[in-house]
Amino acid sequence: MISIFVPIVNKTNSMKNMILKMIAFIVLANFVGTMHGKKKEVFPDGTPIPQWFYETNPVNIDQLGKKYVVTDYGVVTNDSNLVQTNQLQQIIDMAADNGGGVIVIPKGTILSGSLFFKPKTHLYIEKDATLKGSDDISNFPVVMTRIEGQSLKYFAALVNANEVNGFTVSGEGTINGNGERYWRSFWLRRSVNPKCTNMDELRPRLLYVSNSDDVTISGVRLINSPFWTTHFYRCNNLKLLNLYIYSPHEPVKAPSTDAIDLDVCSNVLIKGCYMSVNDDAIALKGGKGPWADQDENNGGNKNIIIEDCTYGFCHSALTCGSESIHNRNIVLRRCTIDGANRLLWLKMRPDTPQHYEYITVEDIKGSVNNFLFIRPWTQFFDLKGREDKPKSYSNNITLKNIDLKCTTFFNVKPSEDYSLKDFVFENVTVEAEKGEYDPTAIEQLTIKNLKIN
Repeated sequence: MISIFVPIVNKTNSMKNMILKMIAFIVLANFVGTMHGKKKEVFPDGTPIPQWFYETNPVNIDQLGKKYVVTDYGVVTNDSNLVQTNQLQQIIDMAADNGGGVIVIPKGTILSGSLFFKPKTHLYIEKDATLKGSDDISNFPVVMTRIEGQSLKYFAALVNANEVNGFTVSGEGTINGNGERYWRSFWLRRSVNPKCTNMDELRPRLLYVSNSDDVTISGVRLINSPFWTTHFYRCNNLKLLNLYIYSPHEPVKAPSTDAIDLDVCSNVLIKGCYMSVNDDAIALKGGKGPWADQDENNGGNKNIIIEDCTYGFCHSALTCGSESIHNRNIVLRRCTIDGANRLLWLKMRPDTPQHYEYITVEDIKGSVNNFLFIRPWTQFFDLKGREDKPKSYSNNITLKNIDLKCTTFFNVKPSEDYSLKDFVFENVTVEAEKGEYDPTAIEQLTIKNLKIN
């Protein structure tokens, strides 16, 4: 404890007394700030980071209402071919009709198709419990949803929550997408038709949350998704804490199993997660197409912090695109990477107006193939009749306090279709097979203490 003594002076010295009080206040404020940690942090554009980002207590299901242990209502745990979607959905509906509560998956394995959570309902998966997705696509209904930067009819995910403010998924158990049959089918189809898209091969996502605020996903294992592992659309105040997210890249590649897709989201904390998937670990989405910025279903991502995470194999630790129009105030920090293809990947679509700004990558260690990767992204290019190409921009990108091994340090291709400006490399040490870089590829490239071995 600290005591601040302010002398009492007579009225003729009231100005001195006021000054002394002000000094005492400043000293006390600085002391309190020190006691509570570092100086107030800011986002890359200088705006303060709210206290919300520092509150990472685990979900307490005792505060979420009645617990509905599904085996108390006729559901059985086994690893057979018994699909129990209807029984599980009835329990969710019953909980919602009775004011909400927690759907508890106990020890064992339960096979299911799409489940739809309602307001005030939650999902808790106990240790040694598994909610396993069916590998039969007929157990996943076609609904209006969001996929690949579009709002359209497609298959629902295994776990769905739309307009469920305060939704939580927690526990020490597993959601297993059971994706191998879908993966093999995808590669077989691609061998016949190399131009088939992700949506041509019919497969569900693992977890989809949309139009919801104050969402927390914590503790669980999310593995073997048939398609994207988690997808969040129009979510605000989203926390993803201490998750284990995995899909294989061998012997069968799990195509397009992105760990986390953020699609028109704001105020997002991703902390303490392990991610190893056969596509991007974290991808920022928001829309695509020549008039994507005019579609009310689309939008940007802003105020996102990714910290204290560990990466295994993935295509990229952080990707902007390929269905993305605006990302601002993105922070990737204090992470360890082992085997990612790229650290930061900016996908620049020549058929979509894009703006990636105020992105900071800092305090990173480990190994990647490409340190910085910026190239035109032309897969399924389509101007849809627009005569001119919309121009895109990336600016105020900072990479600092980084120590990495990589194959290629600077994989940046200039293009008349986009502008790259105001990039900073600061306190960066890399051991690279290809360490050269072109300072003319980026307008106003600032180098501070860059060491390339």
